[in-house]
Amino acid sequence: MGVRLVVIDDHRLLAEALASALKLRGHRVLAAASPAAGAADLVLSRSPEVCLIGTSSPADPGVFETVSRVKRERPAVAVVVLGPVPSPRGIAAAFAAGASGYVRQDERIEGVERAMVKARAGEVAVSPQLLQSAFAELLNPVEEPDDEGSRLLQMLTPREIEVLMRVAEGEDTRLIAAGMSIAPSTARTHVQRVLMKLGVGSRLEAAALAARTGLLDRVAAGSFPSGGPAS
Repeated sequence: MGVRLVVIDDHRLLAEALASALKLRGHRVLAAASPAAGAADLVLSRSPEVCLIGTSSPADPGVFETVSRVKRERPAVAVVVLGPVPSPRGIAAAFAAGASGYVRQDERIEGVERAMVKARAGEVAVSPQLLQSAFAELLNPVEEPDDEGSRLLQMLTPREIEVLMRVAEGEDTRLIAAGMSIAPSTARTHVQRVLMKLGVGSRLEAAALAARTGLLDRVAAGSFPSGGPAS
C-alpha cells in the first residue's frame, strides 16, 4: 500500500525528482516544494501520512522549524529527514525537533521507502550504521586547535612578549629593566600593560595563563608576530 506524502527539499528540482521517483513506485505524492514555498503551511494543509524533508545544512539554526511546527500542530504526521552524513549534530537536531527518521541523501530509493513505511508505522527510521557513525563522531570529536595562545600573542607587542617571557621566568621589575636595558619605571609600565591585555591581576596569573595556552612554547619556537608596534 502506497504512502501518502509531501516532499520538501532545499532545492525544488530535487524535491520534484524524488517525488516523481516515488510516484512511479506507487506512492501518492500530495505536493513537492522547497522551504521558500511555505513548507510548514503546505504540509499542514495537505495532512500527509509522511513528510520527507531534504536539507544540505541540517546543523544550521532554524533548519528544522518546519519539523517542529508540523509535529506540534499535526502530531500524526511522521517526518523523515534526508540529510548529509556524517552530520551527528544534524541528526540530533532532527530528532530533537520531532523527526521520526533520518536517511542519507545518497541512499537508494528503496532505503527511502523503507524509512517512510517505518515512520508511518510509528517506528524510528534510522539505520544502525548511521547512528554508529554519528555517535562515534560525537564521542570522539576531531580536536580543534586551541587558538587562545595565538590570539593572546596578537594582542601583545614584541616588547610586551619579551616582558611576559621574563615574568614567566620569575624576573622582578629590576631584573626585567636590567635585561632589557630600560628604566625600572618603564619595565613596570610594560608589566602593567601585559597584565591588562591578558585580563589578569598578577604576574603569577600571567605566567600561568601563558603556560596553559601554550603561549610560551610558541614564543620559544619563534611563532609570534614580528611586525607588532614598537613600544
